[in-house]
Amino acid sequence: MRCAYRTDIGLLALRLGAGSVLFAHGAQKLFGWFGGGGLAGTAGAMEHMGFRPGKPAAVAAGLGEAGGGALLALGLATPAAGAAAAGAMAGAVSVHAPAGFFAMSGGFEHPALLGWTAAALGLAGPGRLSLDHLSDHCLDRPWVIAAAFSAAALGAATVVTTRNRAVANDSREAATSEDAT
Repeated sequence: MRCAYRTDIGLLALRLGAGSVLFAHGAQKLFGWFGGGGLAGTAGAMEHMGFRPGKPAAVAAGLGEAGGGALLALGLATPAAGAAAAGAMAGAVSVHAPAGFFAMSGGFEHPALLGWTAAALGLAGPGRLSLDHLSDHCLDRPWVIAAAFSAAALGAATVVTTRNRAVANDSREAATSEDAT
């Protein structure tokens, strides 16, 4: 006989695992916790990676990861949380994509897995063991799913396109200055 809460326990475990990892990565960016660079260090790193200006990019990435991760773990506003975290991970994937898929070579495997997991949770819903369930799913409605994922997709596409242009421009400038010497 199948346990009535088996799916809900599985969703809770998945939300806690993915949400905790996302939260930890965002807290590194925002607060310097867990050995992270904090907002100043992350802003500099973001500038170096082509996300300009760096500080707003660092805040957005940190909030998408820490905020989205915390909300996923709690099962609160799950569609928005999943969309925000997935959008943040799209930016991370764009940085790691040139190194290929596997993480051991610097590839995008890890951020892609976190992004897909967050998106899947946002679409599937949090299950009964969640704050969304306790609040009668007031923040987990079909229109929230459509709005959150549309906004995240548009935001991620804009950020990644802008970053790719900045990286291409930096490469052209480096080549031009190299030719001048």
